[in-house]
Amino acid sequence: MNMPPPASKTREVGVPTDLGNPPPKQDSHRHYRLRRAFKGIAIKLRNALDKVLPPYRTYFGRSRTTVLIVISILILVVLVLIIGLAAGLTHRSRGQDLPLPSNTQTFTGDLTYYSPGLGACGVTSSNTDDICSISHFLFDAESKGSDPNANPLCGLKIRATRFDEQVNSQRSVDLTVVDRCVGCAPTDLDLSPGAFSQLANPALGRVTVTWAWLSPTPSF
Repeated sequence: MNMPPPASKTREVGVPTDLGNPPPKQDSHRHYRLRRAFKGIAIKLRNALDKVLPPYRTYFGRSRTTVLIVISILILVVLVLIIGLAAGLTHRSRGQDLPLPSNTQTFTGDLTYYSPGLGACGVTSSNTDDICSISHFLFDAESKGSDPNANPLCGLKIRATRFDEQVNSQRSVDLTVVDRCVGCAPTDLDLSPGAFSQLANPALGRVTVTWAWLSPTPSF
């Protein structure tokens, strides 16, 4: 009986026989290359670490794993301190730029009025009281906790001044801080209707005013 010759092992030209670990069908070639690149970087970093800190040695009587954990904790602590210091310096810089009592300059902003009631300082005021609401930027910058009534700006005095064209003279009124104005810019003041009328005609609604801090301690 004539047996057929054994089939010869053929190979397509240009097709490699060893493809290694081809990328899964569900992944794109790009993702596969990225994973291979990250894996290569990880291997290089591990080899470099093995040269600097061989895994078979002990350091200060501790294993390499323990030493690496301690070093990581120290680095984390240093980063937290740096971030905290940077945040503190930023807060201090912003506080110096804001029109706070520590700033002795005279400020210029918009003057408006509202119907007061129970303010953020815990004081109930009426339309005839000489009170003001300061910008939330100022109020929040000096906040010392979750209780707004304990804000150190509460009860401080502000002198607002404006040239009244209707009477052709300078007018001023001393105001007590009792509230926090959400819609105010840092140099704006929101007054009771009675206090506003001492500086401008209420029909104007919004005017320009200059003001400065007076008392260093709360008045209530």
